[in-house]
Amino acid sequence: MSDIDRDQYTITEEPYYRPVHNEVEMYQAAYDARMPVMLKGPTGCGKSRFVEYMAWKLQKPLITVACNEDMTASDLVGRFLLDINGTKWQDGPLTVAARIGAICYLDEVVEARQDTTVVIHPLTDHRRELPLEKKGELLKAHPDFQIVISYNPGYQSLMKDLKQSTKQRFGGMDFDYPETAVEIEIVSHEGGVDRETAEKLVQIAHRSRNLKGHGLDEGMSTRLLVYAAQLVAKGIDPLPACQMALVTPLTDDPDMRDTLGAAVNTYF
Repeated sequence: MSDIDRDQYTITEEPYYRPVHNEVEMYQAAYDARMPVMLKGPTGCGKSRFVEYMAWKLQKPLITVACNEDMTASDLVGRFLLDINGTKWQDGPLTVAARIGAICYLDEVVEARQDTTVVIHPLTDHRRELPLEKKGELLKAHPDFQIVISYNPGYQSLMKDLKQSTKQRFGGMDFDYPETAVEIEIVSHEGGVDRETAEKLVQIAHRSRNLKGHGLDEGMSTRLLVYAAQLVAKGIDPLPACQMALVTPLTDDPDMRDTLGAAVNTYF
């Protein structure tokens, strides 16, 4: 039995998540089968919040790794460290999750190098094991362990995509921005504003999403709408609040900023 404290990875309070379709039931079934799960969808549409909610609902520890291009296999698996007594092994987050039976969530996994992501392969098939070669240990994953990855297909390129040998180890779930009524509900609840304000913010977001591929890489995410709502709830006028939370983060192009600013002015 591992002596790692599971409680530090346990979510004790229910995260706010508003189901959109049947994603809760689908994920629950996938977890019951210990199927690795891949969440696909645009930035800020609720993928990470969904994983937190499901970890809470299933009462399983959650270990989240924000992937980046500098991340090595050792960052995931573990390494020997020098201390006052010599060298000692320190597990990486993937190894900790496999030991204690946590859900390991690799956020934006395509940001990691392909030679890093292959280390998850033995954990995502019938073997459910992790070779710790430097340590000379073959770790059998805890029965509760599950691996979840997410990525944004809108940003994928030949340089930043998952290998088919990785993709075909996962069940896939598509996420997108919620339909209008649900998104208004989320923005109002999370942002602490009235329904009318939330509705205006969502309408502005729809305008920006129609510009995807026409000067914008991505439209305004639900996360950004919540930020704008939180500023308004703190007493900031909606125009500068939207400028700070919705327009400035999205683009540096002056013409596109004017276009988005005009959309803001239309509703506020």
